[in-house]
Amino acid sequence: MWNKVVSGEEGRSFHIENFRRRSRYAIVFVFMIAAFLAITVLSINTGNVHISVPKIIRILFMRDGEAVEYSIIWKIRLPRILMAAILGGALSLSGFLLQTFFANPIAGPFVLGISSGAKMVVALAMILFLKYVGHFSSYTLVGAAFTGALISTGFILLMSRKIHHMAALLVGGIMIGYICSAITDFVVTFADDSDIVNLHGWSQGSFSGMSWSNVRVAVVVVGIAGMCTFLLSKPIGAYQLGEAYAQSMGVNIKVFRVLIILLSSILSACVTAFAGPISFVGIAVPFLTRKAFGTSKPIVVIPGTFFAGAVFCMVCDLIARMVMAPVELNISTVTSMLGAPVVIYMMVKREKGR
Repeated sequence: MWNKVVSGEEGRSFHIENFRRRSRYAIVFVFMIAAFLAITVLSINTGNVHISVPKIIRILFMRDGEAVEYSIIWKIRLPRILMAAILGGALSLSGFLLQTFFANPIAGPFVLGISSGAKMVVALAMILFLKYVGHFSSYTLVGAAFTGALISTGFILLMSRKIHHMAALLVGGIMIGYICSAITDFVVTFADDSDIVNLHGWSQGSFSGMSWSNVRVAVVVVGIAGMCTFLLSKPIGAYQLGEAYAQSMGVNIKVFRVLIILLSSILSACVTAFAGPISFVGIAVPFLTRKAFGTSKPIVVIPGTFFAGAVFCMVCDLIARMVMAPVELNISTVTSMLGAPVVIYMMVKREKGR
């Protein structure tokens, strides 16, 4: 009898806790969707040409309005907002995968030099294609960035065989980033003036100049990589509990690690190809997402990280456009100012927890 009473109380406690946990997930997701919609409207509304909300609704849903405002929304602001959302989500997801792989919350594509490797090869590709072909496609840039990201990741994996201390490995990644940046600067120094104009704007990091063609390519690449990441939720959850546990659950560790690195490289490469290197998003957003949901479950954190990264980059892009208008700040300037304090907080908290 006593055992049945205890069992009944435990069952009620479990259901109450489960209800609270799911309610928290739902509230955070609803908040993210509301923030996404609010920032989308604010980003379209704000700029050198102010467009009222009723006009935005009419132009978006009825395809009716003044020609100038119609062109501003459909040809300039909407592609830019969507790219900020897609690439912000991709960069955050890339950071989450790297943090899972290295079991370190400070690992990210910018810190490990992966973004710098992608930047180096994209710079080389831009110069070569402009010189010998005269133009380059979005897929060319994504392919070049993916190659550069894989080169940097390959060096990090080679180092990880000799260096087992995570802090030293992160320092090694930073050094790889410096080497790639130095090679990029060397190449840019001897490039033609017309090439330098293209490279200078892109290498500073920005969502400006995005087109619907860019959006279509980003949707395809990030959509496939994001879906594959979500399908890996269960193996990632097992891997978070240790390699031995993951193996006991039937996870092929070698294949799993290759998939994680490939997906992370594709996502960060896509961001670098279109918007240039963007710092701190891949580290700060996954941490903030886990804090908001109060869990590390991949099936919740993966879509949450994507949404949070999208909202974070949309906010940063709006700040970059408006805070010193008409002069536009580099996107990395804003992401660093907002993301670096989060990383410092993470490091201080980690030290206190030891």
